Amino acid sequence: MSPVSIPVAYMPLVDAAPLIIAQEMGFAEAEGIALDLIPAPSWSSVRDMLAFGRVDAAHMLSPVPVAMAMGLGGVSTALSAVSVLSVNGNVLGVGHALEARLRSIGYGFDFTDPVSAAQALAQVREGPIVFGVPFPFSMHVELLRYWSRATALGEDGIVIRTVPPPLMASALEAGDVDAFCVGEPWGSVAVEQAAGALLLPGTAIWSFAPEKVLAVRTDWAETEPNLLGRLMRATWRAGRWLSNPEVHATASDLLARKAYLDVSPELIDRALSGHLTVSARGEQRQVEGFVEFHQGAASFPWRSQAKWIAERLRQSHGIAEGADWQAVARVFRSDLHRVHLGQTGCDLPGASEKVEGAMPHATPVASAGGALTLLPNRFFDDCIFDPDAS
Repeated sequence: MSPVSIPVAYMPLVDAAPLIIAQEMGFAEAEGIALDLIPAPSWSSVRDMLAFGRVDAAHMLSPVPVAMAMGLGGVSTALSAVSVLSVNGNVLGVGHALEARLRSIGYGFDFTDPVSAAQALAQVREGPIVFGVPFPFSMHVELLRYWSRATALGEDGIVIRTVPPPLMASALEAGDVDAFCVGEPWGSVAVEQAAGALLLPGTAIWSFAPEKVLAVRTDWAETEPNLLGRLMRATWRAGRWLSNPEVHATASDLLARKAYLDVSPELIDRALSGHLTVSARGEQRQVEGFVEFHQGAASFPWRSQAKWIAERLRQSHGIAEGADWQAVARVFRSDLHRVHLGQTGCDLPGASEKVEGAMPHATPVASAGGALTLLPNRFFDDCIFDPDAS
């Protein structure tokens, strides 16, 4: 029997790896499906392809289903985030002008301290810093705003401008933006093209930020539960495969193909290994947990993550309190995740919400198998987000 084809939209980013690997390494075939992976030119295209039925599933920015449930963005199709495809994986960078000014005051690009980085930027800027981001509803925007509001940059110290990820380096070089927050490999591409330097990894702001999700239309999830389960299990197994450092070279070669990211495998390996080159001078930094696909229940769609995103969107877009946040949070489908991944024997959390930012260290938690340890989860300013208080 031939496999059932499932059309899936994605953006050419390292964190699309679970979908690409699921297809290339046979995890999809083992579930009796074939992923028809369709690259998109922008995140709005990904959203619209899914919302209007061009594809059945998508590699999606984690805030998009939440924003749509809140009535933001002009597209009202109900989406479900059934798994988290990737945690972390973003970089913040600056163009030549800011890099030169930062070096002139002795800033060392240590890649670890968001408070010092903000202080240095505030000292050398000549006005609000224009940051390029991939989409208005994205973790990139929420990390930038969280960081700026809590540091010397201030809420009015940055301006957000949308630039598709593959165009970020050229926008920086052309002076259309002063700086950026983008997923790999496009930050490293900017370094390789000598368009700028990397300032911080996203992990320096939030150490366990849900970056991309596997999103489907809610009606499709309800009418095609069998196909949904096969898709979720295939991508989960691909994420588990990616968690082994010994496969990074193979993964980099696959992702680098012209049909997918069409960049050097070496640039992709930087993200998978967390060993990043941060400037044209060749300065290198190691970031533990730079991008995570599996460890620490990385794929689990915590409803507390959805609530954190919803609260940030509410503040940024001037939405009054009093909305049904429980209903919004339910777009992160921990229920479907349990149903369909329970068949794999993986150890799933016993709860569907947690206090975000409250784990400075790896922490054992109650789980179905009794052996689950969550990875560090803290915000750089040591604030916590209690979902029960939202």
